[in-house]
Amino acid sequence: MLYQLGPLAIDTMPFSADSMGRDGGGDLAAKDVMNRLRPREFMGEADEKIQISGQLLPSKIGGLAELEMAHAMSRSGTALPLMRGDGKMYGWFAIEHVSEQHADLLRTGVGFTVKYTLDLVKVDPDSSDQAGSPAPQGIVGMLLSLFETL
Repeated sequence: MLYQLGPLAIDTMPFSADSMGRDGGGDLAAKDVMNRLRPREFMGEADEKIQISGQLLPSKIGGLAELEMAHAMSRSGTALPLMRGDGKMYGWFAIEHVSEQHADLLRTGVGFTVKYTLDLVKVDPDSSDQAGSPAPQGIVGMLLSLFETL
């Protein structure tokens, strides 16, 4: 396993990833003063964002079901734990955006190769999803919407 995002396993097959980027820091507020540099005040942790991307071969090894699961998790806005393959916990993340690009279309309309990108943003695990329900109920709703798409 490369990464585990809630119920979504990102591994070498069938839903593989070939790159990961992480961006974070601190929020600093600038205050205007006369005749000197603007002092900065630390306001807390800035948004931490992670981007995971990869390429699928759906006609050979699959991966489209996992991609649809990622779309369903993105639509639900559910906070999910993210863990790296070596056991490092990154915290709770929501999928902010999913993009996919199909190339060399087959007769079914699906690409022979499908490149995807998952944009994740760190969230508070106690926060509610968009519908205002607690996170565990959001996970159930997300899974039900996944089964509706299949």
